[in-house]
Amino acid sequence: MKKIAIVYWSGTGNTEAMANAVLEGVQAEGAEGVLYTAADFTPALLEGFDGFAFGCPSMGVESLEDGEFEPMFRACEPMLTGKKLALFGSYGWGDGEWMRNWEDQCRADGAELVCDSVICCEAPDETATEACRALGSALSK
Repeated sequence: MKKIAIVYWSGTGNTEAMANAVLEGVQAEGAEGVLYTAADFTPALLEGFDGFAFGCPSMGVESLEDGEFEPMFRACEPMLTGKKLALFGSYGWGDGEWMRNWEDQCRADGAELVCDSVICCEAPDETATEACRALGSALSK
């Protein structure tokens, strides 16, 4: 059975709702999904999983949340080579630049993005929720 880590930071609950939908997609494929907040995830945990869904909203001028999420993610970066990843997050303004930059960084780190990233403006609607489920499913195959 595959084991997938879903690691997120959420200030308003929007990205947390997306993380829960990713978990539903993982479980629908018969895989084990484990939810972590960014504060609870460490690079040492990377070895125990077959894939990773990282979720962070756009903050400031289209950047990752820099108090908890970005430091955790930067600490993981040296170990992402060859890892299967998927990215998701919500935003309140902008055009998704933070996600494009994040995808580019993951590719530069040698990670394998297994599907299109999922972004949504504010709270996830049914389309975004279903896309998050599909993201979880893709990681679990």
